[in-house]
Amino acid sequence: MPVIWMIDAYRAGERAQVRALVDTLAETLGWEVEIIKLQYRPGVFLPQLLRQTSLRGISSDSAARLQAPWPELIVSCGLRNEPVCRWIRQQSGAYSRYLHLGRPWAPLDSFDLIVTTPQYRFPDRANVVNNTLTLHGITAQRLAQARQRWEAEFAALPGPHIAVIVGGDSGPFTFGPRAARRLAREASAMARQSGASLLISTSSRSSAAAMAALQAELDVPNYFYRWQPDDPANPYLGMLASADQLIVTGDSIAMLSEACATGKPVHIFDLGGMREDHQVAVDFRLGALLYGWLMRYCWQALSRDICLVHQQLLQSGRACWLGDSVIPPGSVSSDDMDASVAAVRTLLGEPAVAGTVE
Repeated sequence: MPVIWMIDAYRAGERAQVRALVDTLAETLGWEVEIIKLQYRPGVFLPQLLRQTSLRGISSDSAARLQAPWPELIVSCGLRNEPVCRWIRQQSGAYSRYLHLGRPWAPLDSFDLIVTTPQYRFPDRANVVNNTLTLHGITAQRLAQARQRWEAEFAALPGPHIAVIVGGDSGPFTFGPRAARRLAREASAMARQSGASLLISTSSRSSAAAMAALQAELDVPNYFYRWQPDDPANPYLGMLASADQLIVTGDSIAMLSEACATGKPVHIFDLGGMREDHQVAVDFRLGALLYGWLMRYCWQALSRDICLVHQQLLQSGRACWLGDSVIPPGSVSSDDMDASVAAVRTLLGEPAVAGTVE
C-alpha cells in the first residue's frame, strides 16, 4: 500500500495543520501514514540557512530512521525540516513527492507542491496553492462531541454564549495589558447588549500580564481558562462548539481558521495597528517595532503580513471587526482543504473525486 511520510512539525500550530491535511489525504486516498518525529542538533543552522539537501541538522538516531522503502509522498513544514525532506526526495530518485505546508524558505521550484496562505505573499504558480485560511481538524463531529462534553460546565452561565479566543504577540502586533483591557471592555459591552456570557480561552502565546489585565477588566459573567501545556481538560474546542458567536484576536490565522470552521459569526479583535481606520493606544514592544521596520524596509520573504488574511476574510464576508454593526453570517466552507487535496491528487496522478475543488 502507498505510504505518506509525515515529518512532524516542531511547533504546535503547524503540527495541527500538517496532521489535518495528512489525515484527510489518508482517508481520501486510502494510503498509510507514518509519522516521523525528528530530533534536531542544537546550534546547527547552516543546512537550513544555505538551503542544503542534508541530514546534518538532525541527530544520528533520527537520520537512521530515514531508510528505504521510500514513501510516495512527504508532507512537512518548517525551515528545519526542509533539508531533510529534500534529502529524502533525492535518495528516492525523485520518486517521493515533497509537499510543504506554510512558508517555504527555499526557491519555490525546489518543492513539488506548496500549500500556503496570503500572509506570505507567494505568487500563483502551478505548484503553489494559496488558500484563504490554514488547514485544521475542526469537523462537525468533533464539535458535536465537544459540545456534549462541555455543555454541563457552561450551563450555569446565562446564554447566549460568546467565545473569546485569545492569542498573543505576533510580528509587529503586541497583545499586552493595554490591548487586553480594551478586549475585555469591548467583549463585555457586546455581551451586555444581549445578556450573554463570555467563554474565554487564552493560548500558549498569551503573557501572564495580558491574562491578568484581561481577567481583571471583565464585568460580565464569564468562564476564564488560562492555557496550560498538554492539558486534557482544555475547554478550547468546547468553547468553539458551544458559542453562538466568536471573538478572535487578529494575531493568529490558525485560530481564525478554526473559528470560521464552526459556522458561527466571527469578530476579529484589532490588537492595534491592524486596521488603518482604527487608531488605538498600543502596547510597546521592541520586537514589534523592529518587525515593523523589517516589513517596511527589508526583503518581504523575511516577514509575513497577517493583515492580508484579514482583508480576505472581510471582503468575503466570513468575518468582521469587533465593534462593527454588521455581523458576519458565519461560514463552514471547506474549499481550502478541498483545494489542497485536489492539488495533491493532481500531483500524484490520482483521479479527481466529486466534491473537491479543482
